[in-house]
Amino acid sequence: MIKVGIVGATGYTGVELLRLLVAHPNVEIAAVTSRSEAGKLVSDYFPNLRGHLDLAFTDPSFDQLAHCDVVFYATPHGVAQSQVAELINRDVRVIDLSADFRIRDVELWEKWYNQPHGSPELVGHAVYGLPERNRDAIANAKLVACPGCYPTASQLALLPLIENGLVDTQNLIVNAASGVSGAGRQGKVANLFAEVADSFKAYGVAGHRHLPEIEQGLNDAQSDNDDAVKLTFVPHLLPMIRGIHATAYATLKDTSVDLQALFESRYENEPFVDVLPAGSCPETRTVKSTNICRLSVVRPQDRDTVVVMSVIDNLTKGASGQAVQNLNIMFGLPETQGLEQVALIP
Repeated sequence: MIKVGIVGATGYTGVELLRLLVAHPNVEIAAVTSRSEAGKLVSDYFPNLRGHLDLAFTDPSFDQLAHCDVVFYATPHGVAQSQVAELINRDVRVIDLSADFRIRDVELWEKWYNQPHGSPELVGHAVYGLPERNRDAIANAKLVACPGCYPTASQLALLPLIENGLVDTQNLIVNAASGVSGAGRQGKVANLFAEVADSFKAYGVAGHRHLPEIEQGLNDAQSDNDDAVKLTFVPHLLPMIRGIHATAYATLKDTSVDLQALFESRYENEPFVDVLPAGSCPETRTVKSTNICRLSVVRPQDRDTVVVMSVIDNLTKGASGQAVQNLNIMFGLPETQGLEQVALIP
């Protein structure tokens, strides 16, 4: 059994991680830490785990976590970077769900996250945990930076086009909308039901911190890196709890390409990417609580604009499910282990 520790498990990504791991046949949850809730039973804090997990939260302790094979960080940005070096030195593998190690350019990270980086020496050793791009590197990684939710949906939508040099990379657009759980489990007036229900709004239009992460991933995917990707990214808040719908727009260089066949071929061996039949549009409800990304590709009016629609559950494929997918790859398990749930409908 793989002994797992979870640091900072009191948020939405933390409880989603616990939900998945308690049902994983190859995992033993050895430690769940929270300074604020130390001593409280995890199942008292999250009643959905009653009968599934008989552990109490503990204060984070390197001595305790060092007995784990892998430690997940489900913490706010800035926490993991101050701690993971000690665990790696003790031969513990780390999967970080925060943004601390996603962006390789430390100065760029500090600009977007408005704080100094605590472990710049580790950034170059972190593997970006998008399995559909980095599976081989993930398998041998000591430190995996789990991608953000918007970046996951956006990159999976655009990768087949970018990898094959089929679109103008100087004028990419992604319009994306997320459920309110993407903002985290915190007390903010803007997240109250009365503020979110029956409303729809954009935010971060002038610049969102997921933008440089998406651009980095798309730049890595280019076969010709002479021109850096330029993306306009506009996120929106949906009046629902979980789910992301991202719509990507790009200008084709070659309109003769069979886009449906391209996408089907690119993802035919990917267990968690489902390319829908031509003419279909994905719905967020079809991926709720699953690790699946569903995609559809369209060329409206047969013109030179391609539209790709991508839906994921922001807490699963967009965070904790992808983290478990990385765990499976790192420990040589079937990639789908513990991740074969069917979506919740209605």
